Amino acid sequence: MALREILTAPDPRLTVACAKVVSVDDEIRALMDDMLETMYDAPGIGLAAIQVGVHKRVIVVDVAGEGEEPQPLKMANPEILDDHGQLSIYQEGCLSVPDIYEEVERPAACVVGYLDEHNQPQTLKAEGLLATCIQHEIDHLNGILFIDHLSKLKKSMAVKKLTKRKKLQAAS
Repeated sequence: MALREILTAPDPRLTVACAKVVSVDDEIRALMDDMLETMYDAPGIGLAAIQVGVHKRVIVVDVAGEGEEPQPLKMANPEILDDHGQLSIYQEGCLSVPDIYEEVERPAACVVGYLDEHNQPQTLKAEGLLATCIQHEIDHLNGILFIDHLSKLKKSMAVKKLTKRKKLQAAS
């Protein structure tokens, strides 16, 4: 396992839609393991392959709270099969959009289909924070950042802050 660099906005690679995984093989399993290690180290609760520069439809998620046993989910080709209409609002953040947190409205529950780390099709009903996290990560696979769900003004302010931060990092 290895830590990978997390891309940060406004990196244009984050806006590219990802390719489907043909099958979950040793290479994809190693990617999933690296992504989990990177996510835990960051720390975060979800990570999409695109965030580490890999244009494949792979996400990892673990919403276990501090002091709880880790509950990692590894998903290839995750797809929302159903969302349950009722909406909820969570304050979201993102490892690729550091230090910016905003409320985003999404379906409160969803059913997601995916391939697990053994290349077996799975279906999961997710609610609450898990549903939000999975939807957030699937957005990444489609080239969408959570700030794309904000008003034009809030998104513009976030992008300006991120651009300024990148310039300061490049200068140092």
